[in-house]
Amino acid sequence: MKKYIGTKQIEAEPMKMGEADEKCLIAVGGKLTKEERSINGYHVKYDNDIESWLPKDEFEETYKCADTFLDRLLIEQQDLAEKFSKLCAFVDTPKFEEVVKNEHQRDLLLQQRDYMGEYLNILNQRIKALG
Repeated sequence: MKKYIGTKQIEAEPMKMGEADEKCLIAVGGKLTKEERSINGYHVKYDNDIESWLPKDEFEETYKCADTFLDRLLIEQQDLAEKFSKLCAFVDTPKFEEVVKNEHQRDLLLQQRDYMGEYLNILNQRIKALG
């Protein structure tokens, strides 16, 4: 199978599993225990008006809050920092020349690293100025 990455914008609010059950956002086979009713999660509304409930850990692993301009800048900064870190780690190893045989492609990757570093620096300055 091929790999896919999905991105979608949603609306969400914190909600206990018990409340999600009462609002028919989840299908449970029977009555929830007191412990299950108190499980933290999120009521999620997708752009196609489908609503559901996700446990807190699953939700927070999948989604990042993008409610404000600063939130969106932080998401961009975190994503770029992760990619930049991986690229730096790769080009600083002997494996770099083994895997990327074409000298022009190696030069382009090194330029990409430099530009990504500059871009990350600009994002950091913008975030600092808003903070």
